[in-house]
Amino acid sequence: MKLLQAIGRVFLAFLGAAGRLIMFAITAVTHCFLPPYYPRIMIRQMIEIGYFSLPVVGLTAIFAGMVLALQSYTGFARFSAEGAIANVVVLSVTRELAPVLGGLMIAGRVGASMAAEIGTMRVTEQIDALTTLSTNAIKYLVVPRIIAGVVMLPILIFVADIIGVFGGFLVAVYKLGFNPAIYLQNTWDFLEPLDVISGLVKASVFGFLVALMGCYHGYYSKGGAQGVGAATTNSVVSASILILCFNYILTEAFFGL
Repeated sequence: MKLLQAIGRVFLAFLGAAGRLIMFAITAVTHCFLPPYYPRIMIRQMIEIGYFSLPVVGLTAIFAGMVLALQSYTGFARFSAEGAIANVVVLSVTRELAPVLGGLMIAGRVGASMAAEIGTMRVTEQIDALTTLSTNAIKYLVVPRIIAGVVMLPILIFVADIIGVFGGFLVAVYKLGFNPAIYLQNTWDFLEPLDVISGLVKASVFGFLVALMGCYHGYYSKGGAQGVGAATTNSVVSASILILCFNYILTEAFFGL
């Protein structure tokens, strides 16, 4: 019976956390379409998510493209199919690598920052002070971050697409000896608009998930500095898991048979 009780407690706690997260998400999304708005906070969050995350995402994308070209050549050379490297690089980068790796990098950098900032405000009772001043904490703290994540992450991933393909181009031309004009022509001929659009839609969803999990765990943090640390860790882990789960769901929606 003690084992069943433990399983029941874990299951009920999971249901309670899932319900609270769903209600938090519904409330946050609803407030995104209702005034008032805080454009100054929103612009600051866009700069934080977009501009300051560009070096991390750019480095991730260029090395991912370079490694992909190198590994593709190693595999395709066994079947004399080296000409397909440009196709594999551009498809892999635009569909999967740039959105997923970029989303994971943003989860580690921005999601943790959101959870730590809002969690510190919670444990120091600044959120209670906002409520006392008749300011909606969800609209003031959560909505600008969610909108910034949804808007800026697709822009970041579009830049990462270009950088990742360029990384594959560098390795293919300057290390593997490909003709640059033919490589670029193969890349352009094989690329379709749906490949880029699917990656940008994924990026928008991932931006929402990262901002939502960062704000959620920070908003409900408790227990002082230790609670803020736990909220930061939980936000990164949960956002990363959700990114991988929704990546499969969105891939199935776009390209499933």
